[in-house]
Amino acid sequence: MHSWKRNQTAITAAAFVGFTGFTLVMPFLPLYIRQLGVTDIGEIALWTGMTLGVSPAIAALTAPLWGRVGDRFGNKLLVQRSLISFIVVMTSMAYVTKAWHLFALRAVQGFFAGYGPLTLSMAALSAPREKMALAIGTVQTAQRMGPAIGPVIGGMLAPVFGLRNSFFVAAGFYLVAFVMITGMYKEPPRPPRTNERQERTPFASILAFENFLLVMVVLFGLQLVDRSFGPVLPLHLDQLGYSAAEVPVVAGILFSVLAFTTALGNQLSSRLLKRHSPRVVIAWAVLVGAAALTVFILSAALWLLAASLAAVGLCLGTAITTAYTAGGAVLPRDVHATGFGFLTSASLTGVAISPVLSGLLGARSIRGVFVAGIVVLGILAVVVRRVMVERNPPVEPTPVVEES
Repeated sequence: MHSWKRNQTAITAAAFVGFTGFTLVMPFLPLYIRQLGVTDIGEIALWTGMTLGVSPAIAALTAPLWGRVGDRFGNKLLVQRSLISFIVVMTSMAYVTKAWHLFALRAVQGFFAGYGPLTLSMAALSAPREKMALAIGTVQTAQRMGPAIGPVIGGMLAPVFGLRNSFFVAAGFYLVAFVMITGMYKEPPRPPRTNERQERTPFASILAFENFLLVMVVLFGLQLVDRSFGPVLPLHLDQLGYSAAEVPVVAGILFSVLAFTTALGNQLSSRLLKRHSPRVVIAWAVLVGAAALTVFILSAALWLLAASLAAVGLCLGTAITTAYTAGGAVLPRDVHATGFGFLTSASLTGVAISPVLSGLLGARSIRGVFVAGIVVLGILAVVVRRVMVERNPPVEPTPVVEES
């Protein structure tokens, strides 16, 4: 019998390698767009925002279609399709000559996306029921650690090989992930299909569950803040006086700090929820995050930038995981997947819109993007504190599906 542990190893390794490859180059898009001939800092921010935002936007729209295909033909085929498309797109990005070429390629990438959630689904389907939580958690950690390491590697590669050649390296990472999935992962047997149709809970009834709609709003707002840094952080460092050679390295360090501490926030959430309600945890996490972001925009020294951004990441990770937990706690088993579909849609919408709004605002003021993040976090703190219903006893965390 094919060992589920071998499947788990293949999925975890492929998730780590794939997410590392993505973050080798995406944090440095503003610098690459400048190399393509866009010189106005506002236009750079705008193009970066649109390019980063178009992929998750299209992914959110096409997710139901690919879900149907996966139910019929299996998840392995879909992951292989996604990885092949990433190899082609990343390689093509190394040859672009205009900013709109990047935008178009990211749109194509969005159509074939879904790699992150699918690996979690594959882990859950492969593992024995008693090992399912462990399997999902392991893959989730790999997805978090990839973005923590990728920007550092990318920051070191960029000055040596150039930003354009870094896309070939990223494509190579996806090729390795494809080989791992193809050679090591075996699709588990699927249950026989049935023609019986069960009565479905209306969407409106799911949205009416306690705190559920509020949790969707919270997830949207948190992703709005979390994904706003990508289009403007390198430009912010440029305005602070860092040299052209220093910006990729410093930006890579800061992006990695943010990714690593966000992963730590997931673990901190489980500890806090043993003693406090989701309402208390989310409210305090976003308040502390707003304070840390204030320190960030008033700082110039690297150590203070890193320390404040670490606090921001820790707070965002804690709040995001706690929000997913609060949403999952009110879902009956028969609509659990549908409910998480709503939560994922809210999160993906924030992921898609955030870079665009960040780019538009950055075209007027780079620092204004971070100020807007402080305002959003402050509003979330007030709304959660006043509106969210306390749940007693505290709930245990539910694994979070991450998007790329």
